[in-house]
Amino acid sequence: MEKKIIRKNSNLIDLINSILDSDDEHFNQKIAFLKNYIQSDLQNESNNGYSEYNNHLEHLRNIIDKIESSKTYERKRYYLRSARKSISEVKTNGVNDINLNRWQDYNEIITDSLWIFPKRERGGGHLGWYWGNFIPQIPRQIMLRYSRQGDWVLDPFAGSGTTLIEAMRLKRNAVGIEINNEVVKRSIDYIAKNINTLEFHSEIINGNSLNMDYKSIMERLGIKEFDLAIVHPPYHDIIKFSDNEEDLSNVPTTGEFLFKMERLSSILFSILKKNGYAALVIGDKYERGELFPLGFKTMEAFLKSGFRLKSIVVKNFDFTRSKKGQDNLWRYRALVGGYYVFKHEYIMVFEK
Repeated sequence: MEKKIIRKNSNLIDLINSILDSDDEHFNQKIAFLKNYIQSDLQNESNNGYSEYNNHLEHLRNIIDKIESSKTYERKRYYLRSARKSISEVKTNGVNDINLNRWQDYNEIITDSLWIFPKRERGGGHLGWYWGNFIPQIPRQIMLRYSRQGDWVLDPFAGSGTTLIEAMRLKRNAVGIEINNEVVKRSIDYIAKNINTLEFHSEIINGNSLNMDYKSIMERLGIKEFDLAIVHPPYHDIIKFSDNEEDLSNVPTTGEFLFKMERLSSILFSILKKNGYAALVIGDKYERGELFPLGFKTMEAFLKSGFRLKSIVVKNFDFTRSKKGQDNLWRYRALVGGYYVFKHEYIMVFEK
């Protein structure tokens, strides 16, 4: 199959070259032929399974629209040369799989610092039964930007396995750590029954991410380091996730919570590759009648460990299970207490 794709790509590039070599008089005529050739090939059932080649055709068809609307032949040839380059060459930034020669194709990837998702994605194996507000769109966006296919992703607060499910969908290997044994059992069972884990490694380990023997884990997996960490801890005591005293949602003070998060960030810094990334997903909290900037205090803990802050994203949330059916109650409390109800959280991206 790979040889057939190479041959098809070669034929396509040869056709583009012949058009670029033609004079202006015959240029538009040959572009029309190329357009029909692409349309016919896209409808060819024998191309099923040649997703890369079909992506080239779709990309080229979009470029042709620009060529046909261009007023000068110089501009037309510029677009066609760009199209040839996008098909024949791959240019990445070394961090992800995005082909920068075809950056216009990646409409799914968000580059703005405000993320508004109307609802949690339910497809692709996600059910949303866990009490954490970790929608699949977050780890998906982070992995698309800060990892490549085959990379190793660590989630030290795995919960129901949202990160692991998205990692498998994106052809990444993933390890999750989860302190709640009952959650681990349910997550492992669900992922094993519903998600294909044969091609890429996926594993949830029951334990405390602060006390885990990561060296032994990496030796068993045959890796020297992780490429990306996605960190979605409890927002201290806002939601109690278990009765385990080691659970960060049961830590008695915010000071101790931040101490433990600094310790965790130091661990992550030591096991991530050089120039690897960590994404922290966290929100703020109210404490004794005043806002406590938990997100930014935790950010400072990561900075103390040696990470460099790359970006801060603000993400909305209009619904959480902990506030289900209580909109009026929270509005009343806000009016009484003189504060605003949280509708956002932060995604802070760090680089080692």
